[in-house]
Amino acid sequence: MKINWEITRFEDLTPERLYRIMQLRAEVFIVEQNCPYLDPDGKDHRCFHVMGFNSQKEMIAYCRILPEDVSYSEASIGRVLTSEKGRGTGAGKQLMKRALDEIELLFGEVPVRIGAQLYLKKFYESFGFEVISDEYMEDGIPHIEMLRKYTDSL
Repeated sequence: MKINWEITRFEDLTPERLYRIMQLRAEVFIVEQNCPYLDPDGKDHRCFHVMGFNSQKEMIAYCRILPEDVSYSEASIGRVLTSEKGRGTGAGKQLMKRALDEIELLFGEVPVRIGAQLYLKKFYESFGFEVISDEYMEDGIPHIEMLRKYTDSL
């Protein structure tokens, strides 16, 4: 699937883009996963926002890139999602590759830490992430912390 990518700082998001990001995050993380939690966590304004659009200009993939010392001492990727229309198309893999490439451009050859839903462990391992914590519950969903040391093998 051909995806058009847009990466922007929070202050450069249009109200329409910000609304769609928040809508998509609520659709996936709150409604689909039946997980009531406060999504606006005070970190978005310090992030870079990676958005993928299909040929109909619908946002189908999204994540945010967090600089060091926002969530972890390392750079991080969070709120990783694909919309229902984007699933099964390879959009998630493209999203992660794009985010990791962007981290290297922004911050250099740095490690990346994520808090991953446990069922996505193998997906993230395919990008070089390794489990570095015991399983823990976050908002009723099993999670693990994973770390990717810098590698240019993607």
